[in-house]
Amino acid sequence: MNKKTKIENLNRELATCTQCRLAETRAHVLCGEGNIDARLMLIAQAPGETEDKEGRMFIGPSGKVLDILFDVSGITREEVYITNLIKCMLPKCRKPKQIEISSCSTYLEREIDLIDPEVLVPLGYYASKYILERYGLSFAQPRKEFMYMYGVLVVAPDNSKKILPIQHPAALLHNASIKNVLIRNYKKLKILLHECKWYASCPMKHFYEAGSLDRKWIELYCNGDWLQCVRYHMEERGEPHPDQMLPDGSIDELLI
Repeated sequence: MNKKTKIENLNRELATCTQCRLAETRAHVLCGEGNIDARLMLIAQAPGETEDKEGRMFIGPSGKVLDILFDVSGITREEVYITNLIKCMLPKCRKPKQIEISSCSTYLEREIDLIDPEVLVPLGYYASKYILERYGLSFAQPRKEFMYMYGVLVVAPDNSKKILPIQHPAALLHNASIKNVLIRNYKKLKILLHECKWYASCPMKHFYEAGSLDRKWIELYCNGDWLQCVRYHMEERGEPHPDQMLPDGSIDELLI
């Protein structure tokens, strides 16, 4: 059975789900949308009223913001896969209950297994909290402190996934002053769509394949947020730099 058929089967199962009481108030179950072979999977919290009525992802006010952020970032919906932590609308846009997260996250886990993206991009607090905990990563508990984690790429301890928590587009509807922050963070999605163009000839690749460089350097920089790599910028400027220079600019004389 191919991936498309498996996703279609999962979506049919989702459409009749009654695992929690949200089934009593929803109009539609929201299934994931987009490129099933995507490198990036965006995970929002739950559908809004417009999405619930129409049965489609991100078509309400936050969807318009998402389209603007995508346009500014130079990406399209067709390049990513978008889904929700909670598949049914939360009445009056309230916070999700733990029983709802527990019930619905089983579907999300299956989506992640089927799509198998390299990068998970949870949008907002609850989706980010769930994904970070799921992959064994610590996070700032108070919501006010959590804002400092947005836009920071992290790697699961087992290197199975890269995770980039960013703000939900709806955040801009409530606070216009964070527009530049959201634009900066969403632009990272374009960077994460492909590896660094210098990776094939980079000494980091040689050191990693020789077993002398930890894989996390590759995942965080070469195959991750390569725009943060000191080596990348020096290469772009044509500036000489030692082979033992790590992506953060430090020197590791032990690399051989």
